[in-house]
Amino acid sequence: MDKRLQWIDQARGFSIFLVVWGHNFPTIEPYIYSFHVPLFFFIAGMFHPEQITVKGTIKRAKMILVPYFIWATLLYLFWFFVGRHYGDSSEIVLSPVDNFIGIFYSQGGQQFMDWGIPLWFLPCIFLVYVFFGLIRKIKSKLLLHITTVILVIIGFLWSSLVGINLPWSIDVALVAISFYSIGQLIKPTIVNIDKKNSLWLFFILFTIHILFFYLNTEKIDMYRSIYGTELFFFISGLCGSIAYVLFFKMIPIFKPLGYLGNNSIVILATHLRALTVIKLVLLLIFGMTVFQFTEIEKIALSICQIALIIPVIWLVNKYLPIANGMVKKK
Repeated sequence: MDKRLQWIDQARGFSIFLVVWGHNFPTIEPYIYSFHVPLFFFIAGMFHPEQITVKGTIKRAKMILVPYFIWATLLYLFWFFVGRHYGDSSEIVLSPVDNFIGIFYSQGGQQFMDWGIPLWFLPCIFLVYVFFGLIRKIKSKLLLHITTVILVIIGFLWSSLVGINLPWSIDVALVAISFYSIGQLIKPTIVNIDKKNSLWLFFILFTIHILFFYLNTEKIDMYRSIYGTELFFFISGLCGSIAYVLFFKMIPIFKPLGYLGNNSIVILATHLRALTVIKLVLLLIFGMTVFQFTEIEKIALSICQIALIIPVIWLVNKYLPIANGMVKKK
C-alpha cells in the first residue's frame, strides 16, 4: 500500500505544473488557486506514515526543511546582489534585513519573501506532517476527529479574526490538516476502487468541485490565508483534489508528469528565476520591456520555464540530491 504509485506522482506533477502556470497569471488563475494547493496537501497525506517517530521526523526534516533552507539561502543571495535592482522589485523599497529574516519566518509576503514566495509551502507542509502525526497519537478516534476539526476551525478563525502572518504559515497548516488527514484516511479506498466506480465518482466530485468554486466568489490564496467562504473553499478544494487524483488513476501513465512530480521541490524553487531568464532573452533579442502574453503564450511560457529547469534538476540530482529532498536510505 505504501509503495510509490505512478498515478499519484502524475497528480503531483500536474499540481506543480499548475503552480508554474498559475504564477503566469492565466485567465483561469482563480480556478487553479481554488484547488492546486489543497491537492498538494491531500496527496502528501496519502503517504503519511502509520505513526511518526523522532527518527522519522528527522528524516522528513531532511527531505523538506533542508531543501527549503538551501534554496531560500541561494535565492536570497541572488535577490540581494541582483534581483532587487531590476524589474518590479526595483520600484519599491524592500529591506534586505526583512528579507533575510524571511528565510526563517517564511511568511509575510513580498516584504519578507521577495526572493521566493513559492517556497512558503515547504515549512508549512512539514508542520502539517508534525501536527497530524501528533493528533494521531490520540487513542480515541472520536476525540481524534474532534481535535482535527477544532484545529482546522482555529486556522480559519485566526485568518479572519486576527490576520497576523504566523511563522511557517502555522495557521495555514492548521487549515491544511483537513485535506491532509482526509488524504490519509481515504487512500485505501482510492487505491482499491475499480475503474467504473472511479469514473462515476469522478464526475460527481468534479461537479460539486465546480459548483462550490463558483459559489465562492473570492479568489483563494492559501499563502495569504484568503479563503472566501471557508466552507465553500473546503468543499471545492477537497472534491477537486479527490476528483483529480481519480482522473490520473484512470488515464494512461504519462511519464513526463511523473517526472515533474518527483522533482517538484526544484521546480517550486526555480520556476520564477526561469521566468526571469526568459524575460531577459526576450529583452535582449526582441527589445521587449512590457510583457503581455496571450493565454496560449502563457501555457507555452510555463512549458519553457520547466524545460529550462530540467538541466538544473539533473545537476541537483547528480551533485546535490538533498536539495531535491532525496535522502539516502539507511
